[in-house]
Amino acid sequence: MNRDDLEAALDRHHSPSARAALAELQAGADFTISRSSASARQLWAIWSARHENLLDDGAAPWPGLAEAVDSLHAEGTGRIYLANVIGSQQRFIVFLSEDLTHCIACM
Repeated sequence: MNRDDLEAALDRHHSPSARAALAELQAGADFTISRSSASARQLWAIWSARHENLLDDGAAPWPGLAEAVDSLHAEGTGRIYLANVIGSQQRFIVFLSEDLTHCIACM
C-alpha cells in the first residue's frame, strides 16, 4: 500500500478522525502499514477493553475510539490491517480491510 492508496481509503471514510488523518497525510505525515493482519474480533476485544478502562477511570476516550470499537465488532471474523499516521499535530491508528482498500475505522 502506498500513500495514495491510504489517502483513498481514508477519503472514502467520512468520520472526523479519518478526515483529520487524511489531512495529515496530505500535509506530508509519515505512515506505516502492518505487515500482517489480525482478526477483527481480536482487535475488538483489545480496543473495547481499553475503551471501558478509560470510561471506568473517568478519562475521555480518544476521538474515534467508540466508533472503532463498534466497527470492529461489525466486522466479525474479518481480517484487519493496521496503519499508523504520524503527523505533526496528531497520531492516528487506521483499521483497514483485508484487501487494504477500505478504512474500517480511524482514531
